[in-house]
Amino acid sequence: MQFGIFSVGDVTPDPTTGRAPTERERIKAMVAIALKAEEVGLDVFATGEHHNPPFVPSSPTTMLGYIAARTERLLLSTSTTLITTNDPVKIAEDYAMLQHLADGRVDLMMGRGNTGPVYPWFGQDIRQGINLAVENYALLHRLWREDVVDWEGRFRTPLQGFTSTPRPLDGVPPFVWHGSIRSPEIAEQAAYYGDGFFHNNIFWPAEHTRRMVELYRSRYAHYGHGTPEQAIVGLGGQVFMRKNSQDAVREFRPYFDVAPVYGHGPSLEEFTAQTPLTVGSPQQVVEKTLSFRDYAGDYQRQLFLMDHAGLPLKTVLEQLDLLGEDVVPVLRAEFAKNRPAGVPEAPTHASLLGAARKEAANGAAKGASAAEQEGARA
Repeated sequence: MQFGIFSVGDVTPDPTTGRAPTERERIKAMVAIALKAEEVGLDVFATGEHHNPPFVPSSPTTMLGYIAARTERLLLSTSTTLITTNDPVKIAEDYAMLQHLADGRVDLMMGRGNTGPVYPWFGQDIRQGINLAVENYALLHRLWREDVVDWEGRFRTPLQGFTSTPRPLDGVPPFVWHGSIRSPEIAEQAAYYGDGFFHNNIFWPAEHTRRMVELYRSRYAHYGHGTPEQAIVGLGGQVFMRKNSQDAVREFRPYFDVAPVYGHGPSLEEFTAQTPLTVGSPQQVVEKTLSFRDYAGDYQRQLFLMDHAGLPLKTVLEQLDLLGEDVVPVLRAEFAKNRPAGVPEAPTHASLLGAARKEAANGAAKGASAAEQEGARA
């Protein structure tokens, strides 16, 4: 199972000081957080994609390429790649380039984002959000798997004899997760292609997450990709820790109370009771995270949101130390217990390449057998 962190790259004032970081400081902080993630033994760093204030990560591949050059093992991903407002051709080329530069340490999560004005900025209509997601990904899927593509759709100019360059590393496209909070159409899309489904459950109660994941799993099996238990699932989570749970609550409360995404609403206690947010000791984080399996089943990727709400970089790095030392080692061991043998690990470039070579070898063997049989009949 993979563990990591994701960032939305918000520029939020620290409510305890009133100071907001500059855009440069926030960008550099995200890089420092990614490097720390590798240092403490995490598997994944994922960045969001936003094109509006108060967010800074408008160019995920630029950031991830820079991080790739400074890391050796960390898997680089996105917590949203805007499949609706980006040109699928540009996504195909940008992420294939990143895949080569990072020696395969790349996957990405398709999403529609949460900012309505982005659509007209990029010449699209938000009312077509689902249709854009479906059509654009259908094209992207082909661009990575066919050397020459002819294409005609509703939302972009036709392609004739087009080849996306560079081609995916080793002929194997980056693994794709489809991220959604509330749209069953996206769970269906992930299932249709046999891709991963990432349910960013940070704002939702367990029952909603259960319904979304079960829908994806059942449709994954319907399309013949495997059993429901073999479907590839990822979940989000939010944590703030101190060794003493009372210290964690006291320190995090002012950040929670004014946070842009959930401040001025339910109390901290109400929110932690109803959603995956955990504010407390490392042991409490372990217990809450392990409970996700009760309603999502055995899954493949767990990402935590930690650098939000104006938390200073020093505090976030301290959180990562706790995550790497006191939480993730326990979670790895506990999630491994009683994990059914048929549940797959999260895909990597190496595992996807191995599967592709095995499939090619099996195809060649079948072809040779058919030829021998034909020769015998002759």
